[in-house]
Amino acid sequence: MSFGAVAVEYDRLRPAPPEDAVDWLVPERCGVAVDVAAGTGLLTRALARRVPQVVAVEPDVRMRAVLSARSPQVSVVEGRGELIPLAEASADGVFVSSAWHWMDPERAVPEIGRVLRDGGRFAVIWTSRDRAIDWVCELDRVVASAPTESSAAADAAAEARRRRHRDVTLPEGALFGEVSRASFGFTRMMTISDVVGMFATYSGVITAGREEKAAGLARARAALTEWFSDAEDIAVPMRAWCWRAERVNRAGHGKPVTS
Repeated sequence: MSFGAVAVEYDRLRPAPPEDAVDWLVPERCGVAVDVAAGTGLLTRALARRVPQVVAVEPDVRMRAVLSARSPQVSVVEGRGELIPLAEASADGVFVSSAWHWMDPERAVPEIGRVLRDGGRFAVIWTSRDRAIDWVCELDRVVASAPTESSAAADAAAEARRRRHRDVTLPEGALFGEVSRASFGFTRMMTISDVVGMFATYSGVITAGREEKAAGLARARAALTEWFSDAEDIAVPMRAWCWRAERVNRAGHGKPVTS
């Protein structure tokens, strides 16, 4: 619930998912889409351009306020992945953007399965800067500033955490099959101030102490100014990691219905 404190900046500075990634996530003839943990609606707006009816589910009232203002055509409701306030078999797709690691899979997966129609799609996307690019990875180190660990050890630990965050583990007996994954790279033009501001929308920085937060952001600004001193805008490498699965038939035949 820390993100609500920076809701406006979150909406302005966080990267929206790229169009080709959303195209890959959304099934054909999707009539009703549910965006769970919708935040300020970065994915919601992309879904609304493709799907006739979109329901955004978000627990934080401050995030919902920004979402509603930006997406007045979308139904916005209070809820979370473990308790979605929708009827059984009422959606063709349930989507989670950069929030799956906040949910309890043992409770969220059955709840998503309840809301989806047979053959419906459960899809997850994580959109962030591409740390496979050397200077992006170095910038993360600059902000974190972990002098007690070697760079290699710190990088390995951070990447392991990110991989866990991007992992969808279905509980035993989960009602999904036909799992597939894809990733999509893109660039985003940003000023140095906007890149620094983007770091301030992540939970580790939001919840840090005032001095620690200020020091980390100051290090980021100094590094970017040194590396890109002549640039008005920086082409920031981004990547969207995507996962999707199909809901099996409630008749219990195991294979998802495809139509």
